[in-house]
Amino acid sequence: MTSTAYEGPLRARLDALRELVGLSRTRLDSATLAEAGRVLDEAAARRRLSDRHTVVAIAGATGSGKSTLFNALAGVTISEAGVRRPTTAAPIGCSWTDGAAALLDRLGIPGRLRRRPLQGPDTKTLQGLVLIDLPDHDSAVAEHREHVDRILGLVDAVIWVVDPEKYADAMLHERYLRPMAGHAEVTFVVLNQVDRLPGEAADQVLDDLRRLLDEDGIALGEHGEPGATVLALSALTGDGIGELRESLGQFTQERRAAARRIEADLDAAADRLWPVYAGGPSGGRGAQRIGLSEEARDEFADRLADAVGAAAAGQAAERAWRRNAGKACGTPWLRLWRWYEAQRSPQYVGWPVPDPPADEQATARQRVEHAVRTVADEAASGLPTPWGQAVREAAVRGAEGLPEALDELTAKAGVPRGRPPRPGWWPVAVFAQAAMTMLQVLGGLWLVAQIIGVASPNLGVPVLLMLVGIVGGPCVEWASRMAARGPARRYGLDAERRLREAAAGCGRARVLDPVAAELLRYLEVREQYVRVMGASVG
Repeated sequence: MTSTAYEGPLRARLDALRELVGLSRTRLDSATLAEAGRVLDEAAARRRLSDRHTVVAIAGATGSGKSTLFNALAGVTISEAGVRRPTTAAPIGCSWTDGAAALLDRLGIPGRLRRRPLQGPDTKTLQGLVLIDLPDHDSAVAEHREHVDRILGLVDAVIWVVDPEKYADAMLHERYLRPMAGHAEVTFVVLNQVDRLPGEAADQVLDDLRRLLDEDGIALGEHGEPGATVLALSALTGDGIGELRESLGQFTQERRAAARRIEADLDAAADRLWPVYAGGPSGGRGAQRIGLSEEARDEFADRLADAVGAAAAGQAAERAWRRNAGKACGTPWLRLWRWYEAQRSPQYVGWPVPDPPADEQATARQRVEHAVRTVADEAASGLPTPWGQAVREAAVRGAEGLPEALDELTAKAGVPRGRPPRPGWWPVAVFAQAAMTMLQVLGGLWLVAQIIGVASPNLGVPVLLMLVGIVGGPCVEWASRMAARGPARRYGLDAERRLREAAAGCGRARVLDPVAAELLRYLEVREQYVRVMGASVG
């Protein structure tokens, strides 16, 4: 093929397909990529060979007259036809120009089956043509059909020869024409043996053939539009051969057949790969959102925070702050009572971190697993099935050991050790509480002194001092409790935030980042797929 044809958009599409296959090997099975690999191999093989030749195969059913047409184009009997040998047993090649040996080697045509056309005035018309006469595609011999299928995948163009009796044959349309509908620009469909049709019957059969081709999805090259060339002729009488020769000559001189064939193969491969790279579960071709939304990320973080008990840890921290405030600012008598109760029922005074019961641990693990499944499903939503599965597998791999990691960070980041910090007003409250206690003690000692006669009798002052101390102590404790609400709440929220952020960071590193990497890989291969398609995929 011409270097211009290959180095342009076609080269870019082939490079994109090669990159696409390379990026997909670890994500997709080899069977899925087999056709793409075949297209790349055949394109590379064809590029290395002559760009001055156009290889065209003549294919048809038994009795369609393809060998007769082959001989008519060559101007000499090359392929045997007739009653004595009604079918072609092996492909035969005929080259109008020297230098086609490598192309014929690629097709597997031995030297004994290679011919040259009769030299004459029409020889120059078909310069560069390499014509191949194939065995019958409906042959009862399996080897013959294998020859046909193999060579049809290698040639640059095909001339399908049909006759008035078998032009509507289901095998021809379903097995060959319909699957090759995208190769219309490198397809000729020739209605042979029109000499057997009386009057206007030939036009009627030709119109019906066009209708069938249209139903097959084959674009017809009419009115200068690209598509298949459809002609009616008689290889036996020569009627219409000149028109076919002229069309073939123009087709060959353009030297675009090989590039068009590869482009068509690329289109077919891209269509087969559509469900793998661009078609989501719905199968639609509309624009799809790829990636995790902020809502999904936040929900994942919330689920992990719930699994590690971030809210409960915050509430525990808030209670611990209040408890310490009560110890510092409470009345000594109430603190003494609490100490006595603690001695009767020993427990850790502070912020204990007991191991959760086994059923709670199991519930937390289930919550983590549910969070991972949910975020994986959200990330895989809209992706083609193989890539959605790859995203889910990345999430599952990342989630291995996640519950244990969350337990560890809960012990490290989620539980502040030691006593909570004391605000600046605590010393004032402690001093006030001490003063109230001192007033009670002073009033009590004064009364005792009066009772034993050490002090002069005066009940008013010591009783007043005791009442002020007794009432003032609870008032100071109540005021301290009210003042502690805000700081305690902030302290609890800060503890909850730290644990929540630690859980979110662990989940992000183990699950979200691998999922994001998988999504980026998919976006990369999807971009390559768009280049292979040569258009926007939406």
